[in-house]
Amino acid sequence: MPAGMFRTALILGSICVTGPFAIDMYLPALPAIEEALDVSVSAAQITLVAYFLAYGVSQLVYGPLSDQIGRKKTLAIGMSIFCVGAVICAVAPDIETLVLGRLVQGIGGATVMVIPRAIVRDMYTGAQATRLMSSIMLVISVSPMLAPLAGSAVVSFGSWREIFLALAILAAATLTMAQIALPETLTADKRRKVNLRELSRSCGILFRDPVFVGLTFIAGFGMASFFLFISSASFVYTGQFGLTPTEFSLAFAFNAVGFFIATQAAGRLADMWGLATLIGRGVTGFAVCSALLTCVVLAGFGTLPVLLIGLFLAYSFLGVVVPSAMVAALDAHGRRAGMASSLSGSLTMLTGAFCIAATTPFFDGTAVPMVVSIALCGVAALGLVIFTMPKLRQQQEAAAADQMPAAA
Repeated sequence: MPAGMFRTALILGSICVTGPFAIDMYLPALPAIEEALDVSVSAAQITLVAYFLAYGVSQLVYGPLSDQIGRKKTLAIGMSIFCVGAVICAVAPDIETLVLGRLVQGIGGATVMVIPRAIVRDMYTGAQATRLMSSIMLVISVSPMLAPLAGSAVVSFGSWREIFLALAILAAATLTMAQIALPETLTADKRRKVNLRELSRSCGILFRDPVFVGLTFIAGFGMASFFLFISSASFVYTGQFGLTPTEFSLAFAFNAVGFFIATQAAGRLADMWGLATLIGRGVTGFAVCSALLTCVVLAGFGTLPVLLIGLFLAYSFLGVVVPSAMVAALDAHGRRAGMASSLSGSLTMLTGAFCIAATTPFFDGTAVPMVVSIALCGVAALGLVIFTMPKLRQQQEAAAADQMPAAA
């Protein structure tokens, strides 16, 4: 990888990691929050749903805003809001205030989903964009390994409230680094004023593109399966299997790291097979692995090692799907990259929030509801692949044909 691309990946990855840290870092503390605020497991999980909802809806604002005022200014606005939300969470006297703080955090944190993807599209397309996105995911991969451990360490020396203060400090430090080291990739001559008519027109174009919609929901159901794991894992691993917060953090890291290791192969595999084939094979592998794991657990063999290995394999397949689907969805929409990034990211997060909210009433503290819901996400993504991949190939062939006269 060229030095310039590596430096960009490092900076963008550091920005992106704030969002996952806001989710992963306080997972070991969910049982402690449940006890401290005297609420049910479902109520504690609502703090995740609130974050995902705000994180999803707010992306619709940041993309168009960044198209008008630039990427860096938009990033500064969002990260500042994130810090305010983290402080609200740290001082929350009850579950209602904590949910409010998480909503504010999600509103601000949404910018770290939109802006890096828009910057990637400003600079690259196709396999190069996939390679850069995969490198960004490598930086993000520290989150499932370090964030829960960091949260466990904070709780052991203080309480769950200090976790949110640490998140505020992390966001402030990341914002400072980005403002100093990150160039503005959307120059003034390429910016566009935002108005309701233009937003409506852009949304109409995007929603009428079956490739954009299909790829967005493929990534959406893939990430939803991961969010379902995130919302349930701490209760399953500490409740059903009796792990300590630190042991849970290690188990969580083992499951999640397969996803992020696989992302590093996405760029090379996209060069070899093409994005359509890569996404199709990745989703098929994820759906098969998650379905087999569900069958094993329902048959009564859902031991901790089986669960760990099954989820590791399933999320390893998913790791090549998410970055590929994200960049492929934006490939045909360079002129409205900010809006496309916003809408795609918003639909992805809202899919995750909806899936968590829909499955929360069925959660009983065991692995069964978790693996069943993950498998259903795999089946949904596989159905979308069958519909979307032929259209993606047609779109790519048409784009290649359009470029041939220019190349000649």
